[in-house]
Amino acid sequence: MLTINVAVLLVVIVVLRLRRRTEARSRFDEKMTVFIVLALGVMLAPTEVGQGIANFLGQLVNGVSEASQ
Repeated sequence: MLTINVAVLLVVIVVLRLRRRTEARSRFDEKMTVFIVLALGVMLAPTEVGQGIANFLGQLVNGVSEASQ
């Protein structure tokens, strides 16, 4: 349960960071955003939500690759 709550907090942080103007970002700010997104991915991966997202993305990629053939 704690993992989901921290993941929700990280989602909020990512959304707030990505809403900022691109010109206003420093390299450190961009690196920090990447680190937070990676941490979010690590936290979501073992959960049911993370597995659902992975399954959905897998089906989407499979559908796009089949459509392009």
